[in-house]
Amino acid sequence: MSVIRLIKKLLFELLKQEYQLSEKQALSIQIELNTSDSKDFGDVTCNAALVLAKELKLNPRAVAQQIKEKIEAEQKLSQYIASIDIAGPGFINIFFHENTWQTIAHELFTHHNELFQPEQSEQAKPRKKYLLEFVSANPTGPLHLGHGRGGIIGDVLANVLGFLGHEAHREFYINDAGAQIEKLGRSFKARCYQELEQPIEFPDDGYAGEYLIELAKECLEKHGNSLLEKEDYFFQEYAKEQLLEQIKQTLDRYGIQFDRWFSERQLHKSGAVEQVIQLLRDKGLVYKKDDATWFQSTKFGDDKDRVVKKSDGTLTYIAADIAYHKDKFDRGYDKLIDILGQDHHGYVTRLKATLESVIEKKDCLDVILYQLVSIKSCGEQVKMSKRAGTFEKLEDVIEKVGTDVARFFYLNRKANAHLDFDLDTALKKTEENPAYYIQYSYVRTNSLFEKAGKIDALRLFVEALQTGDTKKERIKEAASHVDQAAIALIKKISSLETVLSTVASTYQTHLLSYYTLELARMFHAYYAGNKIINPDDIETSKSRLLLTKLVQQTLDLCLDLLGLSKPKRM
Repeated sequence: MSVIRLIKKLLFELLKQEYQLSEKQALSIQIELNTSDSKDFGDVTCNAALVLAKELKLNPRAVAQQIKEKIEAEQKLSQYIASIDIAGPGFINIFFHENTWQTIAHELFTHHNELFQPEQSEQAKPRKKYLLEFVSANPTGPLHLGHGRGGIIGDVLANVLGFLGHEAHREFYINDAGAQIEKLGRSFKARCYQELEQPIEFPDDGYAGEYLIELAKECLEKHGNSLLEKEDYFFQEYAKEQLLEQIKQTLDRYGIQFDRWFSERQLHKSGAVEQVIQLLRDKGLVYKKDDATWFQSTKFGDDKDRVVKKSDGTLTYIAADIAYHKDKFDRGYDKLIDILGQDHHGYVTRLKATLESVIEKKDCLDVILYQLVSIKSCGEQVKMSKRAGTFEKLEDVIEKVGTDVARFFYLNRKANAHLDFDLDTALKKTEENPAYYIQYSYVRTNSLFEKAGKIDALRLFVEALQTGDTKKERIKEAASHVDQAAIALIKKISSLETVLSTVASTYQTHLLSYYTLELARMFHAYYAGNKIINPDDIETSKSRLLLTKLVQQTLDLCLDLLGLSKPKRM
């Protein structure tokens, strides 16, 4: 167990023993690592006195004084602590000994990634099986700008959940059944006939994008005049398969690999949709009205009942969605996560209502809604028009700024806030571009080790750092020289555990991008204020190189979780 976890555990056990905490009190007590710039708040802050004061009928500061004395009397805990202050209405601010931070620095090197993951013990919370469904664009055209945002949120969240020991699967739901595919077929057939100079009316509601003209030209090269003999189904299938392949290629370039591509058409063919309607019928949750079949979704919080089968026998998308989500749950997942655009806001209650009705289990589905994306250049919003040579597709953004920058910029804002993708900043190779800045800090760590390795007095130490040789006493010795200037960075590194657990519980993936950028800035500031390599002071150089290694290890992990590359040079 890490020192920080141990201190928190010992403090909580002391409070539990001395004050017989109720479940509510236990959940309300917070023991948090403080990473603020202010030194007044201690290394760890605890709100226990504020939580307990009302029941004890004492002033919170008086309770805080009691707790302070109990901590100081507990040797197992007090050995790590230099001092304890009581602040404000009764917050307990705990300051660690410098040698406590030196121990933490050493364990960060020896057990780096493990310290950010849940403990492997019988008492630890059981791992969960997650299914994340995201992007799921209709295969009727290229991925647009908004799909880039949903894609990165889902991909990074799956990375974090997997790192924390959960089983996280990515799934793309292919909407390859129904009216939109028939419309695609009619639109594509018209474009093919137009290329063959055959008289045909383009559908009024057809897909008018230029991408179908380009696809028609490719199809004509393969099939020639024989296209005039093809059935309507051919045009549906050809266009759908080609556009789906383009979607897969764009996502691959964007760094997203799905574990499964789930076909809506196969869902219908399997009879699952009709089966789920029968299940609802057996439960007395459907009724007939105007020759249509209605689901009583209002019983589960929806604002009105929904049609699952039209009067002409056509199944609605609601029916398919019920069947699809039931299928997900039947595959043994503990938690389903759907990532959707904000325009699906009204759909969420409906979806949760339908799912609750068929599996009789609440809270198995979470939905993340993300806001719109716009491209900005020179302070102006760029119109999304391929015809005008500007942006309409995710592929355009990736082509212009690169995968790393596209992923980071799409993630670097709360999902529920509108995202202005600043094209000018994204194209810069300076510290103004956060993706570049983070990667540059990673490159800087490599260059420092390369430079230090050329100094005879540091060469073996650098080798031990680079090979992860945890048995070398020289590493422990270097950790014992960690000074106050380094402690802020060590705190920041240690706080990644909380960041990752928060991302996993709240799905706020932007917190990881914020953290990574903050760490890079702190390291650059430390580099500017402290000479890392000094041939005239080898012991200090070793200590600072150890700190540089801790930063490098942490950036390495964060870049992996964000799905960004780790360049050796820039």
